Amino acid sequence: MDKIFDILVAKFGSDLISLAEKKYLEEPRGRYQSNPMPIIKPKTTKQVSEIISFCNQNNIRVIPYAGGTGLVGGQTIKTNKDTILLSVERMQAIRDILPDENIIIVEAGAILENVRQAASNIDRLFPLALASQGSCRIGGNLATNAGGVQVVRYGNTRDLCLGIEAVLPDGSILNGLKRLRKDNTGYDLRNLLIGSEGTLGIITAACLKLFPKPKETVTGLFVISNPEIAIKTLAELQAKLDTSITAFELIHKQSYNFLSEVCPDVKIPFDKHPEWSILIELSGGMGSNLESRLFEGLEDLFKEGLVSDALIAQSEKQAKEFWDLRENIPEANRRIGSISNHDISLPISLIPKFIQEMPTYMAHLADLRINCFGHLGDGNLHYNVFPPLGKNKNDYVHLREEIKTIIHDKINEFGGSVSAEHGIGRLKIDDLEKYGDPVKLIAMRSIKNAIDPKGIMNPGAVLRESK
Repeated sequence: MDKIFDILVAKFGSDLISLAEKKYLEEPRGRYQSNPMPIIKPKTTKQVSEIISFCNQNNIRVIPYAGGTGLVGGQTIKTNKDTILLSVERMQAIRDILPDENIIIVEAGAILENVRQAASNIDRLFPLALASQGSCRIGGNLATNAGGVQVVRYGNTRDLCLGIEAVLPDGSILNGLKRLRKDNTGYDLRNLLIGSEGTLGIITAACLKLFPKPKETVTGLFVISNPEIAIKTLAELQAKLDTSITAFELIHKQSYNFLSEVCPDVKIPFDKHPEWSILIELSGGMGSNLESRLFEGLEDLFKEGLVSDALIAQSEKQAKEFWDLRENIPEANRRIGSISNHDISLPISLIPKFIQEMPTYMAHLADLRINCFGHLGDGNLHYNVFPPLGKNKNDYVHLREEIKTIIHDKINEFGGSVSAEHGIGRLKIDDLEKYGDPVKLIAMRSIKNAIDPKGIMNPGAVLRESK
């Protein structure tokens, strides 16, 4: 490492090169760590191009790094080969913002919350909303095709991007920042790079879609008896409210129990924790009459026995309290200590059957606790398994692989995905090989070999590294 460090400093200067601090060498859950290595922090796309070109010529591997919030180990690597981390954190500029076109052009190191604020400042909305939005960066959001809570209306990050600028593995710059909503000129390299997790190049800037800022927003918490009722409620409200639904989140009683146990500052608005509940958000333009329309829909839901109780936020403060409840569930899970976490998606109509059947398949292992919650509106669940009450997760780590296999086998049987919004990284390579379409995998390998023949870009992420 000392030799490569000295070579890089001599080539690019000590203002760009340093040794990576510990925070860069470990992913948030602590399951994956990198060896000590140099970190390089370019300030411009031109510098990224020069660095990647040099690395390609000298067979130096490159691990792209954005906000470091990824949960599948894609930003870490264990290797003895010459490797560097390339962080885009200094590339934070908002290059342009065009209200009349509903477009913002930002660099890859821009923090998501800052992009959202920049849009808000001109009375526009950038709808990507994640729990990590105060630290995750646009480059990482695009590289992993991040999802979040508003996918039901606005789509994943891929759907919010019109064009990208990227540096390919040979150092060439893909100039794809056109502000076009229609551009039918051959292969879509933008969508190839989005979701590739840094294995095909480094995204350095993006042209993103903005939307009119909602003038009316309504947030509610509904009590229901089971996930099947949640699906029926979603269908009925979509029929009545059309595209006004921006979020539709399913929450299980276990989430409330965990929040009460380890996050006492989070306000739970129910005296008795409901078995299941829905967090719903509607938004629209001036005169949408969302609250009255929601009450009309609720009246029918109560008559049909689908909803047994409902709370409608009466202020921005109360709406924030409802969302704080949802957004603190991952933190409560972390404090409790899970054995195995799963980011999965299913055909929406099959979600109730999956939730109902899964505990029986794991019952022989132990008296495990399951916290199932997530983005029901787009079929994405976070299905996390915990030790029995009063027990420590470390006493059950030996069950992790068996639990994962049981869950993922059933997901595959139901026609779902073992990675809904977190990506593959290094954590799920085995799963991709086991459950993925073999023809797709062959095509992916061919694309990787064609664009990155030396295999320097994030080797071992998404696709297993060739021997």
